[in-house]
Amino acid sequence: MPVLINNKQYLPDFIRLNEAWIAHYFRIEEADRELARSPAKIIAGGGYIFTLLEEDQVAGVCALFKEDDDVFQLARMAVSPEHQGKGYGDALIDSTFAKLREIKASRVYLLSNTILAPAITLYKKRGFSVLSEGVHPVYARCNIVMEKIL
Repeated sequence: MPVLINNKQYLPDFIRLNEAWIAHYFRIEEADRELARSPAKIIAGGGYIFTLLEEDQVAGVCALFKEDDDVFQLARMAVSPEHQGKGYGDALIDSTFAKLREIKASRVYLLSNTILAPAITLYKKRGFSVLSEGVHPVYARCNIVMEKIL
């Protein structure tokens, strides 16, 4: 199960998987629509898009948005329903951590929602701690911010 980084061929799959999970649990927001119009902006802004393949099919995706020279946001993690339960979330996080070590980042944070209990459990298992809880100024669906000091 290779994980590719910044392969623009898979940008439509990145958007498709993200919109599917967001629509399943929440609603698509303006920031989501803006990202869907130009996902390559993540890469152009110094970030990374990760694509996990299983037998040439996109099974999972995530991104690192560059916030500062050494601070990134782990975002847009999605694993297709038919591929869940196979450890692909861990594989994606492993790939992001490897990239963060390579570029000598000092901190990574993420936005999530406490109703996504399996995701929160995964993040805690991987060393993220709760930074804040409550209403987020951009995403209505976000009620928890977690971080990991690298």
